Amino acid sequence: MAETVVENPYGLGALIAQGDLVARTTLVILLVMSLLTWFIMITKFFDQRKLRAQAGDADKGFWSSSSLTDAVGKLKGDSNPFRALAETGKHAFEHHEANKARLSGAIDTSEWITQSLQRTVDGISQRMQSGLPVLASIGSTAPFVGLFGTVWGIYHALIAISLAGSASIDKVAGPVGEALIMTAIGLAVAVPAVLGYNVLLRRNKSVQERVSNFTHELHAYLISGAKMGLGMDVKAAPGVKPVPAAR
Repeated sequence: MAETVVENPYGLGALIAQGDLVARTTLVILLVMSLLTWFIMITKFFDQRKLRAQAGDADKGFWSSSSLTDAVGKLKGDSNPFRALAETGKHAFEHHEANKARLSGAIDTSEWITQSLQRTVDGISQRMQSGLPVLASIGSTAPFVGLFGTVWGIYHALIAISLAGSASIDKVAGPVGEALIMTAIGLAVAVPAVLGYNVLLRRNKSVQERVSNFTHELHAYLISGAKMGLGMDVKAAPGVKPVPAAR
């Protein structure tokens, strides 16, 4: 004997089909939030994976080069932050040396290079942080958007029950349960956003530490001609001679 399947008249399908403009708009907002969350998490994950690979290339190839020009050439990719730092440091040093008579009285080489590198580091940090505020905003607001949908649904359910003149459990449970779907959807959107934000933030911190270390080592090399902490001399490019550290 075939079983009779009873369709739930108060499920998500009924909510979409029977909901008013406010309910449907709330669902669309939550759907957009969810799609945006997963898009940011996936793209940021691959961006961070690329940055980690570039950090490994910088650690292995940059400091084993015979000159600064060769070292910069080993850092591939237009969006490579380590290449951007190396080019910034090299250009800052060359510019200061070319205008030494005019600049040395106002600012020394170390401070000039530090300021140039810091501007590049700030730009890199800003690019790495892109998208994370959106995840934080979605994680904090999605539950309230869902709660708003629930409150709106319960409000209309109570009006319908009042007009019907019946407050039996079958009249109350269905519409209220249908409205509570909104809260569940809001939580389903918020939880991945919060988890993704925390994971990406931790991975960002790891990459930023490697960028910071590379920046300090590059600064030390441009000033003293040696990689900081390793005692390894690296020959500068022609015309780019390390200068004594500022006293």
